Amino acid sequence: FEMKKGRFVKAERAFGSVLRDAREKAGLSQDQLAHDAGLHRTYISLLERGRRQPSLRAIVALSRALGLAPSTLVSRFEDKADEG
Repeated sequence: FEMKKGRFVKAERAFGSVLRDAREKAGLSQDQLAHDAGLHRTYISLLERGRRQPSLRAIVALSRALGLAPSTLVSRFEDKADEG
């Protein structure tokens, strides 16, 4: 996917959607995911709503908490971002 001006919001929303789907498939609440990843629940909510972009450290922590490889989470994000 190509990151041009104005497309960052779309990318953040795509990551948020992927994160929410992965969390729900794992059967975790935002609180549980936040606790397992060592992050704040509000941050999880902001990510899922596309209001924040994750750091590399957050992607790794979230992936581990979800039982996924970071590359899997990123690959799902790329697929989602390429959809539109």
